[in-house]
Amino acid sequence: MTEIIDEILRLKHEKNAVVLAHNYQVPQIQDLADFVGDSLALAVQATKVETDTIIFCGVDFMAESALILNPQKTVVHPNPKAKCPMAAMVDVEGLRLAKKETPKAVVVSYVNTTADVKTETDICCTSANAVKVIKSLEEDTVLFVPDSNLGLYAQRYVPEKKFIFWPGYCHVHQDISVEQIRELKREFPDAEVLVHPECSPDVIDIADFVFSTEGMVRHCSSSASKEFIIGTEEGLVHRLKKENPGSIFHAIPDAVCPNMKKITLEDTLNALRNLEPRVVLSKEVIEKARAPLDKMVAIGRQD
Repeated sequence: MTEIIDEILRLKHEKNAVVLAHNYQVPQIQDLADFVGDSLALAVQATKVETDTIIFCGVDFMAESALILNPQKTVVHPNPKAKCPMAAMVDVEGLRLAKKETPKAVVVSYVNTTADVKTETDICCTSANAVKVIKSLEEDTVLFVPDSNLGLYAQRYVPEKKFIFWPGYCHVHQDISVEQIRELKREFPDAEVLVHPECSPDVIDIADFVFSTEGMVRHCSSSASKEFIIGTEEGLVHRLKKENPGSIFHAIPDAVCPNMKKITLEDTLNALRNLEPRVVLSKEVIEKARAPLDKMVAIGRQD
């Protein structure tokens, strides 16, 4: 494994490449990445990349977004099988039909969507800024795609708007239960409970705080508490422990995204050696999908 990591680090320099990794990647990928973050942080970082090549260690829509924001760059997704199931829950034809049925609604698409869906979107959002994005809109009706839990969370803070929810969800966060949280809280009564806005409403109701993964990172570094129950995919705990060695973190049992874990060190090495498989999108899709992403990035985060 050490030889593989050394070769990756050498090739990054030789190929003038940068490795971007999501917080849910396996620890070895996080440790060798040039930047680790949530969807919004990665989108912002993608606009700042100066190297010729981006090796994107995350699921498919994230690599697509990096190319949309940097069409002049080579973007390589080390394992095309690393796909987001929630992003697959909405297709462009279905969204077009929904838009015809709700012509007065503004389409807010979670960044966890394909590039094609983004071409039919008015503005994107992430878990870090969904409320801020929706508050910025003049329209009274929001067609929120595809994560209904994130939409329901945002609705709490913008009750004056009418929401139409697409029936999508993240299976990892949907499966986090009130019983799991309560059991951990009984075992660790002094721990703060932090959950992700993709969790179900009943889980959000009993949490101490609701944050995106990057919001959790910032909160844990500044909180007076030194013990936390982390209600999101378990990969984040590696980064939290690394950046906060004096604190204690408890992951939710079985909160694992198998798709995020599909990218391996070997995949990353091969991606650097061959600069394949490349993310390829048409010029038309890139141009149409960029506008809602640019709006999302410009609004920034709320957490």
